[in-house]
Amino acid sequence: MKTRILGNSGLEVSTLGLGCMGLSFGYGPATGKQEGINLLRAAVEAGVTFFDTAECYGPFINEELLGEALAPFRSTLVIATKFGFRDGDSHKGLDSSPQRIRAVAEASLKRLNTDVIDLFYQHRVDPNVPMEDVAGTVKDLIAEGKVKHFGLSEAGVQSIRKAHAVQPVAALQSEYSLWWRQPEQELIPTLEELGIGFVPFSPLGKGFLTGKIDEHTTFDKTDFRNVVPRFSEENRKANQKLVDLLGDIAKQKEATPAQIALAWLLAQKPWIVPIPGTTKLHRLKENLGGADIELSAKEIHEIDTAFSAIPVQGDRYPSHLQQRVGK
Repeated sequence: MKTRILGNSGLEVSTLGLGCMGLSFGYGPATGKQEGINLLRAAVEAGVTFFDTAECYGPFINEELLGEALAPFRSTLVIATKFGFRDGDSHKGLDSSPQRIRAVAEASLKRLNTDVIDLFYQHRVDPNVPMEDVAGTVKDLIAEGKVKHFGLSEAGVQSIRKAHAVQPVAALQSEYSLWWRQPEQELIPTLEELGIGFVPFSPLGKGFLTGKIDEHTTFDKTDFRNVVPRFSEENRKANQKLVDLLGDIAKQKEATPAQIALAWLLAQKPWIVPIPGTTKLHRLKENLGGADIELSAKEIHEIDTAFSAIPVQGDRYPSHLQQRVGK
């Protein structure tokens, strides 16, 4: 597995990271503990050095899982976690008060079984706490040796600039994929200007771009895709054209749709590091194969042209969650 450096931060990570949320939260019942440990360790053996978690994934159990599974390899890995929700519960609203940030840092260090957090993200911008106070608190934690790098998740350009002026931001984590390209408008040019790395989550469109989901797919009642407008039965049927197109391109390259979607992201900028998530070993292997596929400028142009002719149907979040992003 090759490596990339996130912007000007000097933070070097594997070309593809692993988004760990789905092992514990968001996509149906949590994976069994041993199964989760096996998957995480298989990722390490395959060359993944970048793991993404958050206190609210569970809450708390995802960090504990990583803490146990990755302990034998800790010195060679980069672990990112996040603060920003009241009591660590994403259903309770936002809280990025300085005292909460400090409390999360201490608790996450224990759960992750480590003495330092490599990358500490604000999970969502808190409109009730000045960004300067958030960045200043993380700056203090960095000075104390508890955190190495500061990150933001789903933040807008104004917040990124405010934070970066106080404490350099190593990475922005936001959704970006072939079927969510809004970051190209403002975010990516700003990140390039400031020297900030980009960590796209849901690089496979929450699974849709794999070609394994169609209008007839049913999700577990605890799967949050049930409330995502883009995943309504009607919109899945309309968006199938995108997946069919991706499948045609994949056949030409003797790859899978997921691998082409990831290769396309990696080709956008050298400081982009996607974090596809999975609970299955064979999917992990498939996704990591995307890092070995090189798309030519001509192929990228053909993909962009073809996809631009097919409008995506449905919003990526229900309205109450959409209100928390891009602030």
